[in-house]
Amino acid sequence: MALSKHKLGELIIAVDERNTTGIKDFYGLNINKEFIPTVANTSGLDESKYKVVRRGRFAFSGMQTGRDKCIRISMSQREMPMIVSPAYITFEVGMPDLVLPEYLFMWLRSPERDRLGWFSSDGSIRANLDWTVFCDFEINLPPLDIQRKYVAIYESMLRNQHAYEQGLDDLKLTIDALFDRCKHEGLLVRLDDLLTETDARNVDMLPLAPMGISLNHRFQISRAEIKDKSKYKLVQPGQMAVNLIHVGRDAAYPIALNQSDDPVLVSPDYSVLKAADADTAQYLMGWFSRSEVGRHGWFICDVDIRGRLNLDKFLSLRIPVPDVTLIRSIADLCHGYQERVSINERLKRQLKDICPVLIKGSMEEASR
Repeated sequence: MALSKHKLGELIIAVDERNTTGIKDFYGLNINKEFIPTVANTSGLDESKYKVVRRGRFAFSGMQTGRDKCIRISMSQREMPMIVSPAYITFEVGMPDLVLPEYLFMWLRSPERDRLGWFSSDGSIRANLDWTVFCDFEINLPPLDIQRKYVAIYESMLRNQHAYEQGLDDLKLTIDALFDRCKHEGLLVRLDDLLTETDARNVDMLPLAPMGISLNHRFQISRAEIKDKSKYKLVQPGQMAVNLIHVGRDAAYPIALNQSDDPVLVSPDYSVLKAADADTAQYLMGWFSRSEVGRHGWFICDVDIRGRLNLDKFLSLRIPVPDVTLIRSIADLCHGYQERVSINERLKRQLKDICPVLIKGSMEEASR
């Protein structure tokens, strides 16, 4: 057995199927090579202009490849079709006797391919990767029987991850049901009766990386270049930080709980809050993670261009608080849910990391 070398353009074919059947599932691409529901406002859009992605079909966006140092691309594994931006290029494998779609996607899920995309991107301000350049990429292919063998290994791991993710969805439904119960049975309590603002600055210049807060309610490393960290705020273990600057824009509360053993450094524009106990902190994190609560934040925020919510207004909010036993139960479930989300994300990273290993193994086997 031997490897055969091909250009991508010899193996794939662009497909331009437009949404003539009224599909409503709008999706985009992230840097992890996943389809994600779009966060843009889709009301009033002409859905018929959007492209359809069916199972086994790829979507490619060459925009900002140089900036992100990755190729935004994914293959749909959904049973139901979705629609993506007309700016994306959708394509399918046109030579199934040479390459399996799943094997091609495994080959694309590689830091090496991302570096190649970054290196090949143009010199424009967006650093785009042109479709024609992408089609010139070369790939070494083992025979189909070897491809099937390594795809089967990958898909077995993928099924395990999906099964774990389904368990997460079930746990989330349980938590949502308990919060709905709290809305009817809990007493309405002002946030400033549950939270106290703290303002500890990094005056000792601790060597900490500044962190932001994602819309998934996690601390994440900030991209900002900071020279003077002494003005930055410290979030001690068990404390929360919230960014109220863009609540109106994001229709969500970017709020995160420091569950580590070390302090976290955040922008001086953030508010750092401390709950009376760990259960209350977990309960409040679960409450502010709900999409309906985020929409309410959007509704009450100020009308400046950033959609800022004043801290006093935030702390004047009334939320339903049940008895101590139910708070503890919900807090335990929320904590368990967050731990399982972290495990699921590690599983996803392992799936991505295993792809280059499997590709290498398949090529070595074909070369023997």
